[in-house]
Amino acid sequence: MGLVNRWYQTCAVFSSLVLCTHAFYLPGAAPHDYHAGDQVNLLVNALTPMLAGSDNAKIKSMINYDYYNDGFDFCQPHDGPKKQAESLGSILFGDRIFNSPYNIKMLEDNATCQTLCRKLIRAGGAKFINDRIREDYALNWLIDGLPAAELKYDPKTSDLFFDMGFNLGNDEDEFAETPALNNHYDIVLKYHSPRPDVYRVVGVLVWPSSLGGDQDAEPDCNAVDSGPALILSEESATRIRYSYRVMWNESDTPWATRWDNYLHIFDPRIHWFSLINSLVIVVFLCVMVSMILLRTVSRDISRYNAIDLSEDVQEDWGWKLVHGEVFRTPQHTMTLSVLVGNGAQLSAMVAVTLVFALLGFLSPSNRGSLATVMMICWTFFGCVGGYFSSRAYASTGGTNKRKNTFLTAVLLPTIVFSVMFLLNFLLLTAGSSGAVPFGTMVLIALLWFGISAPLSAVGSYFGSKHGAIRHPVRVNPIPRQIPPVLWYLRPWASTLFAGILPFGAAFVELYFVMSSLFASRAYYAFGFLALTAGVTALTTATVSILFTYFLLCAEEYRWHWRAFLTGGGSAFWLLAYGLFYWASRLSLGSFQSACLYLGYLLLIVLFDFLVTGTIGFLAAYWAVRRLYGAIRVD
Repeated sequence: MGLVNRWYQTCAVFSSLVLCTHAFYLPGAAPHDYHAGDQVNLLVNALTPMLAGSDNAKIKSMINYDYYNDGFDFCQPHDGPKKQAESLGSILFGDRIFNSPYNIKMLEDNATCQTLCRKLIRAGGAKFINDRIREDYALNWLIDGLPAAELKYDPKTSDLFFDMGFNLGNDEDEFAETPALNNHYDIVLKYHSPRPDVYRVVGVLVWPSSLGGDQDAEPDCNAVDSGPALILSEESATRIRYSYRVMWNESDTPWATRWDNYLHIFDPRIHWFSLINSLVIVVFLCVMVSMILLRTVSRDISRYNAIDLSEDVQEDWGWKLVHGEVFRTPQHTMTLSVLVGNGAQLSAMVAVTLVFALLGFLSPSNRGSLATVMMICWTFFGCVGGYFSSRAYASTGGTNKRKNTFLTAVLLPTIVFSVMFLLNFLLLTAGSSGAVPFGTMVLIALLWFGISAPLSAVGSYFGSKHGAIRHPVRVNPIPRQIPPVLWYLRPWASTLFAGILPFGAAFVELYFVMSSLFASRAYYAFGFLALTAGVTALTTATVSILFTYFLLCAEEYRWHWRAFLTGGGSAFWLLAYGLFYWASRLSLGSFQSACLYLGYLLLIVLFDFLVTGTIGFLAAYWAVRRLYGAIRVD
């Protein structure tokens, strides 16, 4: 919004040209016009674990399964299932989309139940299906880009909304030994007619039910609520009849707002509470830092500059005593600069992705577009990482520029790729469809090492060409002795204490992000997320400046690593929150699921540590240069 206000006059000049322009749809977001009797394709996606309806429900698995997995033995098209084209991000997020044998035509209702096929499920397959029902797995269908959903009621907002996905079976009867399998689907399709004889799909609802009885007889749709349920025997083979019924309902919802029914805020007051809480924290910190800089530091600088250095006057106390040490080369400067470079690359990726999301380019119709944009940004922002790493390395006294360039380009991608390869191996052992195909892994490796690494080298070249940042004071040849510091300024204490405030500014919104990642729920509140990210970044910067000032006042001049750790302190609280989320919202029954959750959580914590640590380091570096540039040193 700041750019809009800043360029208001410029925009006003060009506003007169708006009437001469023509609207267009973003790629992949154009409406599909149907005529009466046209074929409407139903696509099937991977089965995913979901949160059940109760507030105390827990996620019971981290593993996705292909719809046409042999264990489920669902009905297949006559010519076999055909895989649909998917984006890179869609594949990484676990989408595995195929065609289906359902025959749906625009505006043609089914007066009677239609039998899709009949299957014979053996005892081993029945146990596999029953275990997935107990783990609350959901079927995911797609019609005209819209996910099939169940209509649910939110008691907090008194709203009806579309909850994406629908249950594989019913396990609500705690006295039943085996759950019931849903083998009948009432498909309710909502359509809108923008002009005569043209129709568009604006809603997809599915009511699953379990129809027991004689599976060789014709299905009776009237027995959906009154007939016996279908129970799969784990001792002998069970006959299954899959059936469906299609109903079309006209809707006033236009195509442009058809996603509004799906994108439901479960408690909007929580988002506002999170935002107000974050703003209160950042305002408090900014006021505190401003008071320190405007009152204490300004008074100290004036008094220090008033000293006649030609006379034998004892130097003042505190941060001014270490002016000859503050820019001394820190330990492990190579590692620090590599972390700063990768953190800058990740920060640029996050910022640009949020901008694209706010501008509406990441339409939910384009499945996986968020992950695709993140991967592309990460790849092409290798130059940003190389530039910041090389300049930070040169500014902190590093001399081995080639090694710095090499490690910046390959260290983090190698670590992430190794972890992802291990997690992918666990998915393969579990028989999950979420395992990334070998070809996609090769493509990711080519993106990282074939494009990002060379761009990182280019960024390092320009960073080295610009050279080190000029420091306002010289470094003494002999290091000064460091007095003991107070306990709260020790590395572990300052890291934990400083991390509380940035984490507190974002922890409420973090719940929705975690639920989106691990509970297969769509996240779309990018406005709240962008504001929260901005407030968290500002909080991280101010906290790092504050603790660095306290550290220098204690005559501890080794602030470089402390600033990075202080800024990245929120990552440790994020790890603790992830473990709490596991205890409160997850009930993982398999070793593979537990390892997958821990692996994904550690990657998220690593990325957060790099981003916030880089923000803290750069903010502290800027503050230290401004601070010591304002004093007069002989």
